Amino acid sequence: MVQSQGWVRRYFKAFCKGFFVAVPVAVTFLDRVACVARVEGASMQPSLNPGGSQSSDVVLLNHWKVRNFEVQRGDIVSLV
Repeated sequence: MVQSQGWVRRYFKAFCKGFFVAVPVAVTFLDRVACVARVEGASMQPSLNPGGSQSSDVVLLNHWKVRNFEVQRGDIVSLV
């Protein structure tokens, strides 16, 4: 019984260390580099959601290029 409690405690401690390192790294990555978004509706047709389909497309939003002013003609820009 004592060994099982020690294993649980070690597991929980390792999980907390990993969690408190991974969450700030993930939040920084999603805020500064890139994130995944879903595009719905007819506003982006025919480039996204072609043919009037009701399905949604998944896109990768590149924050890095926008921050470095590397947006070019033909790029899709998403505003919140």
